[in-house]
Amino acid sequence: MPKVTFLPHHEHCPEGMVVEAEPGVSILELAHEHHIEIESACGGVCACTTCHCIIRKGFDSTGELDELEEDMLDKAWGLEPQSRLACQARVGDQDITVEIPKYSLNHAAEPPH
Repeated sequence: MPKVTFLPHHEHCPEGMVVEAEPGVSILELAHEHHIEIESACGGVCACTTCHCIIRKGFDSTGELDELEEDMLDKAWGLEPQSRLACQARVGDQDITVEIPKYSLNHAAEPPH
């Protein structure tokens, strides 16, 4: 099974974490399963940018970006060429390294999952 490395984030995952993942699971679902509280104001339906993440390794194995995700990403804080929405990026057959940006454009924080 592929391994997903979540890099340290001061709030959501201070020490970082490495987990094994079934191919096909979204990065958002995987994070929440392991109590990494990446924000998802829209509930993970590609209607906001609060789950914006940066794929530092394994970007090509996270699936194709569709037009809706590309449009949403244009609104994300700190956009980079390897940016994805965690609700849309899926674990493929390669190891992945995920960075959660320092900020997100969420006007109302949600409770932990």
